[in-house]
Order: sequence, then C-alpha cells, then structure tokens
Amino acid sequence: MQSDRKKELMRSLKFLLFSISAGVIQILTFTVLNEFAHLPYWVSYLIALVLSVIWNFTLNRRFTFRATNNVPVAMLKVAAYYAVFTPLSTLLEKYLTDTVGWNEYLVTFLNMVLNFVTEYLFDTFVVFRGAIDTNDLAKKEAAQGK
Repeated sequence: MQSDRKKELMRSLKFLLFSISAGVIQILTFTVLNEFAHLPYWVSYLIALVLSVIWNFTLNRRFTFRATNNVPVAMLKVAAYYAVFTPLSTLLEKYLTDTVGWNEYLVTFLNMVLNFVTEYLFDTFVVFRGAIDTNDLAKKEAAQGK
C-alpha cells in the first residue's frame, strides 16, 4: 500500500513538473504573440494553449502515466477535454480581462492552475485509465523490482 502511495506521489510530481514546463511554453508563446506580434488576446491565448497541450500530452503519456494505449484515441480524449475547457477558459479570460479589468497574466496563470488540476484528474480517470504503467519504461522498472 505504501508503495502505491509513493508511486502516485511520484506520478503527481512528474505531472506537476511537466505541467510547469508546458506552462513555460504557454506563457512564452503567449508573451511573444501578445506583446510582439500584437495578436488579439484570445488568439495569443489559444495558440499558446495548443502548443502547451501537445507538449504536455507527449511527455505525460510517456513518462508520467507510462501508457501504451492508442495514441489517436488518447489524443481524441484530450481533445474532448479541451473542447470543453478551451471555450470556457477563453470566455473566462475574456470576461476577467475585458469586463472586470484583471491583468492578462494573472488571469492566464489562474486558468493554468485550473487546467492543471482538472487535466490531471481527467488524464488519470479517463484518458489513461486501464493503461497506466504499461509502456516499456514501466515494464523495465517492474522487471528490476522497483
């Protein structure tokens, strides 16, 4: 039981670290598009979000969830998550920045935190359910008795 807790803690930490790296990609992309390309806010946000999602999915599938499930099917599930999350977060961002007057970067950070929590749960219980720890990395670790 303790081993399972430790494994889940490590999985959560990996997800956090990869999500932070995806967040860096998102905020850098957003900054370049918003500050230098002067694209509309929502366009900058959406492009940055898509790039971070692809990065995060790729790393988390391989190293965090160590899953062998069908990549197109898993990506479709992630796309379904973002089909809901993206419009809602875009509307939230637009409302908080344009109507309420909050800082664009604060709102983006808050949405990133919301995304982190909800996506971890979705990945764990929907996207990679039944396929967690089935790839070559997980098998190699199991064979070594870790």
